[in-house]
Amino acid sequence: MDIYKPLVALLAIVNPIGAVPFFIHFTQNLNRAQRQRTIRVASFTAFMVIAVSAVAGLRIIEFFGISLASFQVGGGTLLLISSLQMLNAKPAESRTDTVSEGDTKLDAGDSIAVVPLTIPLLTGPATISTVVIYADKAHHWWEHAVLAGYGVVIGLAVWVSFSLAGTISRVLGKTGINVMTRLMGLILAALAVEVMSDGLLKLFPVLAGR
Repeated sequence: MDIYKPLVALLAIVNPIGAVPFFIHFTQNLNRAQRQRTIRVASFTAFMVIAVSAVAGLRIIEFFGISLASFQVGGGTLLLISSLQMLNAKPAESRTDTVSEGDTKLDAGDSIAVVPLTIPLLTGPATISTVVIYADKAHHWWEHAVLAGYGVVIGLAVWVSFSLAGTISRVLGKTGINVMTRLMGLILAALAVEVMSDGLLKLFPVLAGR
């Protein structure tokens, strides 16, 4: 397993800078202490989603009798859809009901950090699919540990981005955030095609001429 590809893919999918406007919106009625707690909970939740997916994701899909090849094609499709959304300057895990759901949870404390900020805005189906797919390529315990450890990197990236939300918003502006989101989407699209092709070759060996 190329130990750097999962991190690149996860950073592209999660794209914490692209989620900064949503963080500002969902926490605009919170005081400083509540906002800081929301940041901590969101960061920890992002780490947990990635770590659990890395450690137990394969066992979960095996429990449901799903082949990894099918999961790769399905996961790759999710990644491609996410990349197309990002190329349109939307968060990779955005949903049409995100704002309305967030509005009803402004006074719900930690729940804002979990839903909708972390799930599905930051770590949704595309993120989980990516971690599980790369977990299958890990052949040693330390590779699984590295993959789970990337959850720490993502959590830190979320913490830094949200902590500097005001500064990032002023420096980059809406245009800058949109540009970064599109660049991440382009990288993610290439990774999605690679994941899908790998799964399709496993499902249909004839495509490889075998």
